[in-house]
Amino acid sequence: MNILIFGSTGGTGRQVVEQALDQGHRVTAFARNPAKLDINHANLKVVQGDVMDLPSVEKAVQGQEAVVCVLGAGQKMTGTIRSQGTQQIIHAMEKAGIRRFICQSTLGAGDSWENLNFFWKYIMFGFLLRNVFADHQRQENYVLQSGLDWTIVRPGAFVDGNRTGKYRHGFSSNDKTSKLKISRADVADFILKQLADDKYIHQTPSLSY
Repeated sequence: MNILIFGSTGGTGRQVVEQALDQGHRVTAFARNPAKLDINHANLKVVQGDVMDLPSVEKAVQGQEAVVCVLGAGQKMTGTIRSQGTQQIIHAMEKAGIRRFICQSTLGAGDSWENLNFFWKYIMFGFLLRNVFADHQRQENYVLQSGLDWTIVRPGAFVDGNRTGKYRHGFSSNDKTSKLKISRADVADFILKQLADDKYIHQTPSLSY
């Protein structure tokens, strides 16, 4: 499958790129700084561009069968790169007639708020990461309002670790038993599985150990 990945140089994005290549997909990695993605593979094409530049995004989506968005802001605690970048991606996809869109948000967004404990509700998302969380909420709203075949993936806190394939997904908002964390490698594993599965189209599966 021809897959376009936004956020490809981040921790999760790199995992998506590597695993997609291992699975035989033809990957286009969209990156503002391609030098950060030091992967050489016959099925990898790295495109330099800014997700806020709509013509660049429109050019990148041509010929793709699915688009994965794992945009992040690095160490920045402010900014709207997730929401505004996602809006640009949606516009480009709708214009090109490309429908399958998998977007990574965060556990706690939307109706998954009740999955969180006190620390994540009031210390992290309520204070330290409040701007990041607000941008994820805006990001989700853009996806929900789109006409795409979307899946919003809501992972718990990222941790380092290998791909295990052993994690919980799609649990209800009333669930209080998850560990609220998951490795970037397993997030990538779940994202790529959605390319061959329509179970979560127009759904917002939460993801955690």
